Amino acid sequence: MRFKVGDLVVYPAQGVTEITAIETRDIDGIQHVFYVLKVLDSQKKILVPIGKEESVGLRHVVTSPRIEEVLGVLRQRDLVFENETWNRRSRRYMDKIGSGSPIQLAEVMRDFSVLKGRKILSFGERKMLELARNLLAQELAVALKKTGPDVEGLLDELFHDIVPFTNE
Repeated sequence: MRFKVGDLVVYPAQGVTEITAIETRDIDGIQHVFYVLKVLDSQKKILVPIGKEESVGLRHVVTSPRIEEVLGVLRQRDLVFENETWNRRSRRYMDKIGSGSPIQLAEVMRDFSVLKGRKILSFGERKMLELARNLLAQELAVALKKTGPDVEGLLDELFHDIVPFTNE
């Protein structure tokens, strides 16, 4: 088995979870073994069949070398935004959020944070920024062994140079 009870793992679009048990369940007369995940800061439980971890995107929390890569993505400012329809852009960013990749979450957060300095974000864009930020902050807090507010402060500091756009 790739994971064990007590491991903190990331489940895409849900964030950091804890493996609380490994259970066998009978489904249509066939025995299946599952990881039982508890989503942090929630009562939500998720069952992941053992052997399907990779296909659902279950992975360990990001480690030091990747943390630096994530922070590097967040520091980038020289971005060119394609002139694409909102539907296409939305789908692309939701795919990145759903991937569970900390790099792709950082890209979503960076892109919308930079875009926020160039235009007023739509409701949908603000929601995606908030989701990417929350998922990334939660994982970085666990990886860096810091509190949520400490990591949120770090993220705020990374984007202190961006002044939100206004119509005035």
